Amino acid sequence: MMAFTFTVTPKEPELIVPAQSTPHEIKAVSDLDDQESLRCHYPMIMFYKSKPSMEGLNPVKIIREALAETLVYYYPYAGRLIEWPDNKFMVDCTAEGVVFVEADASVGIDQLGDTVQPPCPYPELLVSDVPGSDGMIGCPLMLVQVTRFKCGGFVLAIRFNHVISDALGSLQFVTTMSEMAKGAPTPSILPVWKRELLTARHPPHVTHAHPEYEVEGKSIIPSSLNDKNLVRRTFSFSPKEIKAIRKNLPAEVHSASRFDLITACLWRSHTRAIKFDPDDDVRIMCMVNVGGKNCLDLPSGYYGNAIICPAKVSKAKILCESPLSYAIKLVKEARRQATPDYSRSTIDFIATKERPKLTSPWNFLVSDTSKVGFDEVDFGWGNPIYGGTMYGGTLHYIVYARYRNQKGEDVMVVPMTLPGAVMERFEDELRILLCDLMKNSSSLSPIMVPSKL
Repeated sequence: MMAFTFTVTPKEPELIVPAQSTPHEIKAVSDLDDQESLRCHYPMIMFYKSKPSMEGLNPVKIIREALAETLVYYYPYAGRLIEWPDNKFMVDCTAEGVVFVEADASVGIDQLGDTVQPPCPYPELLVSDVPGSDGMIGCPLMLVQVTRFKCGGFVLAIRFNHVISDALGSLQFVTTMSEMAKGAPTPSILPVWKRELLTARHPPHVTHAHPEYEVEGKSIIPSSLNDKNLVRRTFSFSPKEIKAIRKNLPAEVHSASRFDLITACLWRSHTRAIKFDPDDDVRIMCMVNVGGKNCLDLPSGYYGNAIICPAKVSKAKILCESPLSYAIKLVKEARRQATPDYSRSTIDFIATKERPKLTSPWNFLVSDTSKVGFDEVDFGWGNPIYGGTMYGGTLHYIVYARYRNQKGEDVMVVPMTLPGAVMERFEDELRILLCDLMKNSSSLSPIMVPSKL
């Protein structure tokens, strides 16, 4: 998958404020919101083809107006973060607005081909570098760019401040934008702030061990990770390939989900490629949303961060030398830890440890956004040909996405970022593992060749 050259001409950025007067107040964020690891921005992106019935309508105008109407309901997003004692973030609802950029591309959407899937090879074109927009304190909490393409299609990219929302919360915002764009008088789901619902108990009561957070006194970082020359590769897993992998696994793990299978394959190959010390503890960490009825049962409309990252630990040597079923069981066990009690314990742990960090070389942190729903957001032009994460993660954080390939299959797309030499070993390890797992599936290629950027 090779990117090609095209140009995007942006206009001067502007601030979009709520379409009506909104409360000026200071709002507290939850202890989950205020984690050190979430003090960042993340972009989501949607690619839309032209639609004959929408010919002559300007997506920039429609989305700009819908954004202003949405900010009436989600007015904290139009404010700014401020810092209180103990390095605690709060939201000052000032109605200063969010950054909006209008732009035009020199090509048609179809010319992008499969480069619409993550990681985006031209992020600087579709999310403009607006000075002063990507910080924390006193900076805009959102940047929206609408880029028109020559064919009549367009790309909507939105960079969110993670302190305010996770992926599901940001989807709720974008869904409201799409409803406003199509003439809805009010959102179908009204936003709920109530960040006190995910704030530590008084006194805190930590009832579980939390190995997902960085531990002092770790061993020396593997020399293989000292190379700063990072490369990205995208690996795709189709339903047929998942079926073939499952067919050749022991019976006790046949019930494993697609997420469990893919994550186990990647974690094991990743660990072998990095060459950790055999006695190092390595962790599999799965981002889990705990806001649903089966866990914390947060009210409908809650759009704050409701994710925790339960982990399971293994010695590097045991993970690398054990059958894949061992890794699969650990992935499943990690996810199953996300109970109401474990979730509350996590929140209390975060509060008592003063925002411990999640990411480290020994942690394999995975988030599955394939079912979040950005690929179903319709502004009137139909569903996007791709909607979801723009980058797909970082060196120690992997984000899964869903993409419909040219065969019409919904495939799981996994962007990986690693130092060059580690990536080559990772590809080899994954290829060997999959070849062995799929050796009895004659109808399928046993080797998945990654897309290269």
